[in-house]
Amino acid sequence: MKIYTKRGDRGETDLIGSGRVPKDHLRVEAYGAVDELNAFVGQAAALTPHDDLRALLQTIQRALFSLGAYLATPEARHQEAMGMGPPAESEIELLEQRIDALEGELEPLRRFVLPGGSAEASAFHLGRTVCRRAERRAVALAGQAEIDALALRYLNRLSDLLFVLARVANRRAGQADIEWEGRGA
Repeated sequence: MKIYTKRGDRGETDLIGSGRVPKDHLRVEAYGAVDELNAFVGQAAALTPHDDLRALLQTIQRALFSLGAYLATPEARHQEAMGMGPPAESEIELLEQRIDALEGELEPLRRFVLPGGSAEASAFHLGRTVCRRAERRAVALAGQAEIDALALRYLNRLSDLLFVLARVANRRAGQADIEWEGRGA
């Protein structure tokens, strides 16, 4: 099978089981942002020296791939036929459990934290911002199409986890978070 089909050369793409849409369609924007997020999570996984974090990130990547497929499949009958669906409640609970456990390694926040620190932490911060964009795109799509609320909750919780992972990466690297001190600092 060739990697190129030439079917998208005029600015359209196929949705799973539902015909073609322009490449700037909200649905394509939503699953494209999730795909971009998945790539950033993969980059963070490649940068982390910590086996526990790498394993968690690979689990998240699998969930993001499934979420992207769910968003690319507008009709419930096709979702069911192909075994696609929104994230499960248990996947959101896993994120929450990991947030709670990882926060145990951290000092409480006193100020806002600027993105940065170690290369690993910076990758997590970048992933967090891309996650927020994916969430915004999914929310926009949910305003026009039926999207399970679990999909939105998963992205919201994942951005929280990525923030905590950035802080943990800095702590484990022996680097302090960069705190925002206002304009006068």
